[in-house]
Amino acid sequence: MKFAEIFEAVIIALNSIRANKMRSLLASLGVVIGISVVIIMGWVLTALDDVLAETFSMMGADAMTVSKWDWSGGKKWEEVMARKAITYQQAEKFCEKIKSAEVATPYISNGGTIKYKTNKIESMVSVSGTKSEYGLTSSGEVSQGRYFNKSEEHVSSNVVVIGHGINELLFPENDALGKTIKVNGYKFVVIGVIKKQGTAMMDFMDNQVFIPLGAYSGMFGISGRSFSIIVKAGSKEKMDEVRLETEGIMRSVRNIKPGAESDFSINESKTFEETFAKIQTYVWGVGIGMTSLSFLVGIIGIMNIMFVAVAERTKEIGIRKALGAPRRSIMVQFIVEATTLCVAGSILSLIFCSGLVFAVATIAPKYIPELSFLSPVMPLKLFIVATFVSVCVGLLAGLIPAYRAAKLDVVDSLRSD
Repeated sequence: MKFAEIFEAVIIALNSIRANKMRSLLASLGVVIGISVVIIMGWVLTALDDVLAETFSMMGADAMTVSKWDWSGGKKWEEVMARKAITYQQAEKFCEKIKSAEVATPYISNGGTIKYKTNKIESMVSVSGTKSEYGLTSSGEVSQGRYFNKSEEHVSSNVVVIGHGINELLFPENDALGKTIKVNGYKFVVIGVIKKQGTAMMDFMDNQVFIPLGAYSGMFGISGRSFSIIVKAGSKEKMDEVRLETEGIMRSVRNIKPGAESDFSINESKTFEETFAKIQTYVWGVGIGMTSLSFLVGIIGIMNIMFVAVAERTKEIGIRKALGAPRRSIMVQFIVEATTLCVAGSILSLIFCSGLVFAVATIAPKYIPELSFLSPVMPLKLFIVATFVSVCVGLLAGLIPAYRAAKLDVVDSLRSD
């Protein structure tokens, strides 16, 4: 097959589209819709993948949290609610016994209100009481100042380390260190600011404040409350070893009999990754189903147009055959025409989607901050996928009409009006 022959077929196809603009547009509408669905869905999921990867990185790939609660939602809610609280004594005993972990320290959280002068924050604020070792974990890493030390912890000093989001809201000039704020009405001196940890998906991580456990106990009390324990393995390679020791020690500390189900959860970023991977599989499944229907409609529409084109150009086909054109040449002409129609549809779809993506990513976050993770530029791979899919659809749509054109009898074709 010569390049000149294919080029000539493309020129004929473009002339046919130009001569029948509305018919070609309507025929390729199914392809336009199908490719648009693929592009938009791929754009959203790609942006979601990026922000989730950032979120999991912030959570710490070498950290896990022992808690009464199951963060992944894999357990029945009523069963989790029925679990006994992890007491402070149990948390302390665990931290004393574990040997494989680099850091293990308890913490406890409660909602609260934060106030500085006339500025007040009371929604989505978490007040956590913990120990100085918490500052050695990724969740306690500071960008300014320092974390409280053991001396301040022992005397229950009224010092506080605030999250990045709290710092931005209360101290827009970034001068929080040394300032006195009120946490639930109690005065605390800011000694540190936690580095930014939140993302578009989990911005609540920046709305936390950390105070010594003794100060927390005096404010909220800890009797009957359930503690959590953050465990830092030190490296991803040690996670399996630390997880096994963590489970064994916690079962011992909580007097769980052999064979009985654990009444606590070991939460880590890996759990969220697996959960979101399942959700993405379902989303892609639904999207592919919708796209397949759109492409089926597009294939039927283009196939119908190609049958009409074969009928309109029957005499032309007969003349070409009489002059010695092989069947292969006739088939290529109509397959290329169907493919060109699909590629033209994909170009329309790419132009439409590019404008839509830019508009949504630029305007929507101003009204819906949760959508700030969307990128105003589509990934190159989506353009490549759209082009490849449109070519495949064109080949499928043009194959049967092209075969029918190639099989036409020369004499009958020449007799056609």
